[in-house]
Amino acid sequence: MTKPMKKKKFKVEKNETVKDCLERMRGEGYTPVRRHEVPVFKEEGGKPVVSHQEIQFEGRKME
Repeated sequence: MTKPMKKKKFKVEKNETVKDCLERMRGEGYTPVRRHEVPVFKEEGGKPVVSHQEIQFEGRKME
C-alpha cells in the first residue's frame, strides 16, 4: 500500500501566474508552507548570467 505524500513541490509554469499555481495546489489538497526562488542561468559570452527566477512552492497535505 502506498502512503500519501505529505509534502509536494509545485513550480509556477511559464504561462501561469502565482495565483494560478496556488489555486492548483489547493485543488490537489495542499496548502503552501514555503516559497523558493531559484535562479535560472544561461550562458552569454562564455559567462553564466541569470536568465530569470523560477518560483517554487512547497505544499503540505491538508487534513
